Amino acid sequence: MNRLMVTGLGLLLLTGCERDPQLQALNDELQLIRQQVVPLADETPAALPGLRVVSSSPPVRDPFQPAGQPAIRPTGKAGPAPDFDRPRQFLEGFAVDQFQMVGTLSLGAQTFALLRGAAGVHRLAVGDYLGADHGRVVAIHEGQLELVELYPDGEGAWLERPRTLVLNVNS
Repeated sequence: MNRLMVTGLGLLLLTGCERDPQLQALNDELQLIRQQVVPLADETPAALPGLRVVSSSPPVRDPFQPAGQPAIRPTGKAGPAPDFDRPRQFLEGFAVDQFQMVGTLSLGAQTFALLRGAAGVHRLAVGDYLGADHGRVVAIHEGQLELVELYPDGEGAWLERPRTLVLNVNS
């Protein structure tokens, strides 16, 4: 019974709104707007010939350098470009900072470094790769692992950066 009364009251209010002169004027104006012709997208005016905009702004400075100071160029010894055709090793998918040297292991004449990180302990030999910057292990000592990373200098050449992981005696 209540639903019937609410529905009837709603219909009565809606029919009352339809006879409002302001609402009728608004509907007439909207009808006129709908009847107007709207130009199609291909009828847009063409660009005027001969007009060009030329910018003479100075070169953009590095936003990470303080104003008024020249940009700092990367430093390092020139190195060979990395071999992008060789298969990437598993540990190259992680940053070097995620690893800790926890020991060494000697098998015969060969020495391995033991690194903890990337969900486990990993064994590396001289010549293995580590880290996202093409880091190659160049020496393994009792208390440290030495590697050389390659990174671009911003002008198409590659630079070598030495890096050392020291044995973590607390592990």
